[in-house]
Amino acid sequence: MTPLIYLTLVLVLGVAAQWIAWKFKLPSILLLLGFGFALGQFAGVRIDDFLATGDSHSNPLLSAVGLLVAIILFEGGLTLKFRELKESGLPILRLCTLAVILSFGLTTAFMTLGLGYDIRLAALIGAILTVTGPTVIAPLLRHVNPTRKMASIVKWEGIVVDPIGAILAVLVFKIAVASDIAAAQSSILTAIGMMFAVGIIGALILAKIVEFLLRKHLVPDYLQPVFLLAVVALAFTLSNMVEKEAGLLTVTVLGIALANQRTVSVRHILEFKENLRILIISVLFIVLSGRISAAELHETLGKGLFLIAFLVIIGRPLSVLASLLFSKGTNFKERIFLAALAPRGIVAAAVTAIFALEFEEIALAGNFGPDTSSTILSQSQELVPLVFLVIVGTVSIYGLAATPLARRLGLAAKNATGILFAGADQWARQAAKVLHDDNHRVLLLDTNYGNISSAKMLGLEGKSANILSEFAEEELDLNGIGALIAGTPNDEVNSMAAQRFIHQFGRAGVWQLAPSDRDQHHRKAISGDIRSQNAFTDRPDHAMLTKIVSEGGQMKKTLITEKFDFEKFMETYPAAIIMFLSDNKGLRIAPPDLEDVHEDTTIFSLIPKDELPDPV
Repeated sequence: MTPLIYLTLVLVLGVAAQWIAWKFKLPSILLLLGFGFALGQFAGVRIDDFLATGDSHSNPLLSAVGLLVAIILFEGGLTLKFRELKESGLPILRLCTLAVILSFGLTTAFMTLGLGYDIRLAALIGAILTVTGPTVIAPLLRHVNPTRKMASIVKWEGIVVDPIGAILAVLVFKIAVASDIAAAQSSILTAIGMMFAVGIIGALILAKIVEFLLRKHLVPDYLQPVFLLAVVALAFTLSNMVEKEAGLLTVTVLGIALANQRTVSVRHILEFKENLRILIISVLFIVLSGRISAAELHETLGKGLFLIAFLVIIGRPLSVLASLLFSKGTNFKERIFLAALAPRGIVAAAVTAIFALEFEEIALAGNFGPDTSSTILSQSQELVPLVFLVIVGTVSIYGLAATPLARRLGLAAKNATGILFAGADQWARQAAKVLHDDNHRVLLLDTNYGNISSAKMLGLEGKSANILSEFAEEELDLNGIGALIAGTPNDEVNSMAAQRFIHQFGRAGVWQLAPSDRDQHHRKAISGDIRSQNAFTDRPDHAMLTKIVSEGGQMKKTLITEKFDFEKFMETYPAAIIMFLSDNKGLRIAPPDLEDVHEDTTIFSLIPKDELPDPV
């Protein structure tokens, strides 16, 4: 197989895995791992076949993986906003400190006492397995769709702990290879000082330089995403040249600093990086899983299963529950969910591969003594397949169990088919009320406090906020919400709101009322490129809906049956505006071109006053 065919297969299989996962609501990481392993085993081809391998410093694959992971961590840093810490700062702090220490100690002890590994290798794996990472957390959060608070905590932990775990692994390695205690102390203090200087101070200075360049428009808009890509690569490489694995800390801090500055917008850069992240994750998991042979997995299968069982049943629950003990930032159900979510990802695999090679080189040189070097050499060769088993096992367990557990704990909705209304005028309140009474989640946003007050008097959930505000996009808890209806009186606001929420709901989930200029000449009408799909049958605009409701029109809920089919419904209510449909698949917005509705579907429609039955 040629390199071109191999790379094409990697790309095609990666995209196919992501699509299948989306279509059938499966964790994408499981499919990526399976596809990659199958490519390596059944096609008999691995990325190593096309690359010249080297030591831990010159291996091109490890270098490429490290750089791609740095890009993912930078993108993750761009999503971390300090305002999220107001609600969940304390649990995040504890998870990134106390939980890491406890996890490190527990895993190290189990690796030594339970699996018989040399204390140096045990501590190394204990440090590496403290990480989770955005490569696995981001896809799982998209799959689970938990509450905003839980998503925020898990996201912060996954991104921040990655560089912490890598740094901890560096410190463990320096202690392991030090000649004596004094040398170890000196090496650790030097490493910590260099990492602080490069990873934090250097990253903050670099962030200010980037901010200055963007604010002064010294980098053209079309070049900004790739410019930041080059900056991230440069920062990662230079940091690693100064101190091993300091690059991950540098790029993470750089991303967080740019995300929280107020002078320039990095939204367009984040959107570019998010698309790139999906591609990187797909390629990395397929390539790396394809490198592991069935024979290697078989040799470490027993140890791997014991380690997975320990991490899932004892290690993660104990470290999380103990670190969050007496914490006021989380309740018991939230702690249980956090204790049952710690999949390991690419960072664990990449860092393990690097340090396994380092230990092998030192052991081959006999620097640990004859007997110890022989033991460390054989055990270090087990580390990569062992960690791969941990990745597969934790991703499988947490990927399959996280969603039902979150729903059981009330931290995620079973079907995210609720409706976010942008605008809370009378027609929207009527529509939201009938949906709410049918046990569908609705949320209304309006800058008119009177409208929101009226909605709350009806028992509806409402927020006095601008749909285009940062609050609406970043702080609203949209758990259970699956679609937006932009229904304000302002057509331009509706179009802009629909465009902004494509990121949240996808293009299929954003709708707007038909604009009042829809029949005007293209010179006067808003461009169709910035409009989203029109909601409801007959394509009503805001004025039309307002008129119907003000004249006495009412929302009506109708179940379509064999006796009262859709044709009969339209004969009875020919002027009805069908807004929503509900069946066993959930709630959905009625499209303008609705032609038929099958049995056992509930129609929510706005009926004009003259078609309503006379009151008895």
